[in-house]
Amino acid sequence: MKTLEEYISSINQRLQQLHKKYTALQKENAILNAELEKCREFEKNSIEKINSLEMQANILKASAGKMNEKEKQNFDRRINQYIKDLDKCIGMLNN
Repeated sequence: MKTLEEYISSINQRLQQLHKKYTALQKENAILNAELEKCREFEKNSIEKINSLEMQANILKASAGKMNEKEKQNFDRRINQYIKDLDKCIGMLNN
């Protein structure tokens, strides 16, 4: 049979191993969170770039007169939404 000191020593060793694993997992989690944040930022920038390019393509189509009716309606909706957003921003700045 193990003595009380052996049990305590065994528990202490297990606790130290758990603490090491916990510390390693905390470091890994911090690294993964930083990587996730970079990916989110990249995704945000990519979406903004795509929207900008789509708007440029629509402007070029509109100026060339090569838009079909559905594209014209979508273009008008987007322009109207931008105007509403700008009006909200101006209203917030005036308050």
